[in-house]
Amino acid sequence: MSTSTTPVIESNVDDETAEDHPWVVIVWNDPINLMSYVTHVLQKLFGYDLEKATALMLDVHHKGKAVVSSGAREQAELHVFRLHEHGLWASMEHDR
Repeated sequence: MSTSTTPVIESNVDDETAEDHPWVVIVWNDPINLMSYVTHVLQKLFGYDLEKATALMLDVHHKGKAVVSSGAREQAELHVFRLHEHGLWASMEHDR
């Protein structure tokens, strides 16, 4: 009886990067910024029209957070950085 073995090749690729899931950018409610300012920042940074920016701002206000962007990790990091520059609370997470 002959036994043969098949070598197992382990990948160095992280599971997080192996999966093709986008990253989401979340803006969180805070006690400091006015609703009109949050709307303005969303329009300025993401190019949203007044209606979409207002709807996202209302989600932040009423639900405590809103997903404002989705995409590649590097782009999400840039969006979070720019939101922080404008004084908004923001984070990113891997969308599942």
